[in-house]
Amino acid sequence: MLNLEEARVIINEVDEEMAKLFEKRMKAVEHVVHYKMENNLPILDAKREAEVIERNINRLENEELKPYFKEFLEKSMEVSRNYQQSIIDSSKK
Repeated sequence: MLNLEEARVIINEVDEEMAKLFEKRMKAVEHVVHYKMENNLPILDAKREAEVIERNINRLENEELKPYFKEFLEKSMEVSRNYQQSIIDSSKK
């Protein structure tokens, strides 16, 4: 079993990786919103989001973590939608 300091080091390492992945994801979100703007599509595609969540939840082996990962994905998608809206809003100025 890890001691507290060792566990925190691992968490910090994961957080660093997640920050890089977050920036990569949001760059892709920028491309998505520009496509949606050009094609007059809504930000929210609930069917697609449900499919993405289901597919990604099934990648987990630990069943206990699935509801938490689902929540994590839902919140990530909400952040992405908010970012898309901010891009749309700023393009109207």
